[in-house]
Amino acid sequence: MKKVYLVMPEKIGRIAPEVYGHFSEHIGGVFYDGVYVGKDSDVPNIRGFRKDVIEKLRDIEPPVLRWPGGCYAEVYRWRDGIGENRPTRPSWWTRDDGRYESNEVGTHEFMDFCELIGAKPYFAMNVTSITPMDARDWMDYCLSPKGSTTLALEREKNGHPEPFDIPYWGVGNENWGGGGHMTPDYYALEYRKFSTIMYNTVPRGQHVDLIAGGANGGDIRWTDALVKGLENCGAPVHGMSFHYYCGNAGDPLNFTEDEWYQLLDKSEIMEDLIVRHYAGAQAKRMDGKLKLVIDEWGCWHPDGSGPSKGYNLFEQQSTMRDAMVSAITLNIFNNHCEKIKMANVAQLCNNLHALFLAGGEHCITTPTYHVFKMYKEHQGADAVRCVTENNSDRRSAISVSASEKNGYVTVTLANRSCTDDAEISLESLGASVEANAKAMLLAEDDMHAHNTFEDPERVTIKEIDVDVSKPITIPKAGIMSISIKLA
Repeated sequence: MKKVYLVMPEKIGRIAPEVYGHFSEHIGGVFYDGVYVGKDSDVPNIRGFRKDVIEKLRDIEPPVLRWPGGCYAEVYRWRDGIGENRPTRPSWWTRDDGRYESNEVGTHEFMDFCELIGAKPYFAMNVTSITPMDARDWMDYCLSPKGSTTLALEREKNGHPEPFDIPYWGVGNENWGGGGHMTPDYYALEYRKFSTIMYNTVPRGQHVDLIAGGANGGDIRWTDALVKGLENCGAPVHGMSFHYYCGNAGDPLNFTEDEWYQLLDKSEIMEDLIVRHYAGAQAKRMDGKLKLVIDEWGCWHPDGSGPSKGYNLFEQQSTMRDAMVSAITLNIFNNHCEKIKMANVAQLCNNLHALFLAGGEHCITTPTYHVFKMYKEHQGADAVRCVTENNSDRRSAISVSASEKNGYVTVTLANRSCTDDAEISLESLGASVEANAKAMLLAEDDMHAHNTFEDPERVTIKEIDVDVSKPITIPKAGIMSISIKLA
């Protein structure tokens, strides 16, 4: 038996709701026939966006949504996505999938979607193929008060008199790669230039956070050079991103037991990356300004396993293995919440590590979606230190995090073993809790289990009652969230 101690007096920090953020790029089927079907579609929709997606997203309370990329941000021209007679352009991905960008979803449509689902927008600004003045114009159009500037009047003409509320702006995307193949020293200079112009465009009384483009995975060299380039420079900076994808381990659907563990091991590298990248900011006493923004994370399998069978670029199925990666990663985020400003799982629909798979009249949730539903009570809560005994065997280890909010403790546990159930005992130190508790369980006998258009409810949450004064069993490859009332 594994014993999990909840060290209630020892709070790690507040879990920013934005840690449970999402990412939506103009790539493959994420938007078109994904979350967006058009206002004239026979598919039930609200102003063009799938009604099913809106309702299910509301249920998990998404705090923030990143847009329009990703790599697509680096060729995005914001004027293409406003007004009438919008041009069709090559997208970033046209060479890969032959699709062109219609710009049917632009600034106004995306902001409408954010309002419908209750999420704050996080815009990724193009710094590779535009000038700082172009960036200034987009911010002017979005943020300037009603009637104050020519671009504010244009926004009003296009149907939105009041300024948009856009609290987060990323300055570039993956500038170490598709975003210009820059060196970190060069990017730091570009960031200083763009951020100065962008921040001085923000109207009096408003505040936005500007996010610097950080490293690819474990490239600590990039972090060290970027932090050095921003130290004492006077340019506004409110966070530093980095991206990490687990990569793949075998076929997305027909993986072996060894490949199950290989992928989980890769997902747990996230903890080391958080510690090391944050240490880079601390070394220059920039940790107050450079909290981490992990604005792309998830599994990256070979595409073609999703329902479109390869039509949607990078579309992949999501099994219980992907759900387990989600649970482990979110537990890591909770346990390091003092270092993290935001995180955005990639991506929302018909793509990598998606929460939804959609096409035509079909729209289903994936096991990954259910993990976000199970974990949503961590948002805005105070993370509690957890100590687990008898947890050294990695194959049978339990991933755990806990938080306290509004008189309840939420404990989330994931059983890494794909062959054996786990028996755990919970003990609260420093606070009394009621024995009877509510729990949600995500578990299947087959670790390959996933949802399809033909069987959309194969993997779903089961609500159960538990007695936390007695041992609790978590099935093999199972994930559990327990809500415990403080006595």
